[in-house]
Amino acid sequence: MLTSTVCAAVSAAGLGIAALTAYRKRFLAATRIAAFALIPVGLVMTGVIDWVTSIVLKPTVWAGFGVLALSAVLFMISRVVERRRGIGGRKERRAAAASRPDAVAPAASAPSLGAGRAAQQAPKGKQAPGRDLAPKDDFSDIEAILKKHGI
Repeated sequence: MLTSTVCAAVSAAGLGIAALTAYRKRFLAATRIAAFALIPVGLVMTGVIDWVTSIVLKPTVWAGFGVLALSAVLFMISRVVERRRGIGGRKERRAAAASRPDAVAPAASAPSLGAGRAAQQAPKGKQAPGRDLAPKDDFSDIEAILKKHGI
């Protein structure tokens, strides 16, 4: 009973503020304020407020929240201990990755450019224009980066 009275008072105050805002020709803001002001009355009329107050005032509900909190704390403690012991840590993951066969053949990182149409059509003594300016191994920097990261 007290909660419905408080919610009605809050809604009445909100609607009063909405009326003052509308008087100042700020209709969009007044509409938003009125929408927010009607929420407490709507919650009381649907019974949500009574349901929330019955949950909040029951000791068994609070005991349930305590058990859930204890469960979360125990889970976090077990994760911290697991990481400090090194169970399932980085070393084990690297050892497992090293033991499995490579998914890609080692020669697959080499560029497979082959002879293109321009190289096939050009005479043996001449190269295609622009080919003489390209470095011999233009993927060496990319390969170095991949090797650095273990790929």
